[in-house]
Amino acid sequence: MDRRDTGPSLSKYKEDLQRELQQGHVEDDWLTDEQGNRYRMPYRIIKCVVFRNISQKEMIDPQHAARLQYRLSLLEPIIKVSVNFAKSRITMIYNPKGAKNRREQISQQEIMDFLAKEGVHVDTSQIDERDYDYVKEFYNYAYFSPTIREHPPYGYTKEEWADMREGWEEKMQKVNSEKLNKFREWQKEYMESIQGDASQAPNTKFTIKERLLGRKGPKAKKGEKGFWFHGI
Repeated sequence: MDRRDTGPSLSKYKEDLQRELQQGHVEDDWLTDEQGNRYRMPYRIIKCVVFRNISQKEMIDPQHAARLQYRLSLLEPIIKVSVNFAKSRITMIYNPKGAKNRREQISQQEIMDFLAKEGVHVDTSQIDERDYDYVKEFYNYAYFSPTIREHPPYGYTKEEWADMREGWEEKMQKVNSEKLNKFREWQKEYMESIQGDASQAPNTKFTIKERLLGRKGPKAKKGEKGFWFHGI
């Protein structure tokens, strides 16, 4: 018996939207762009915290620090985390308790308790925390960057690269065009050679044995040798 519900159902997106509308204040989580389009944002003002002077003895080594970073990233309220063994520092962006959003939240003390369970203890006097604008510092930085972040080729300064960039791009465009033309010519010659072979022997067929060992018998050309291999 088919017990599946065949009636109309809402998508997960619409279900979440209806639930948020019932809870109210959903407009605070939306973003309006310059064209007037509106987008739902998961966060607005959250927290960025830096734990300084972490004991390297407790972090053990870079490999254990990487594992700690992975375990922290598995926590739902942790949006981004970096465990730097060399600088004895842990930096993370997280969704704090009391933030105006409906995602899972965590307090700074709960993060410290989690670190303590992993054997890493934090000095409360070595903590820097600030408000973090998710839209401006995270979303817009990735999707609406004001400038293209690029670096000059290895061995050149920014000034040298700025002077040679235009000529280099023209040269690469010319080289790519020549490569494409050369490929087109080879492609044309190859297709013509295939068509020529097919017209010379339109009814020639080979068995699997002839394909493996080479063409022999009355159809073989004079002086043609087949492929041969030795058994074990």
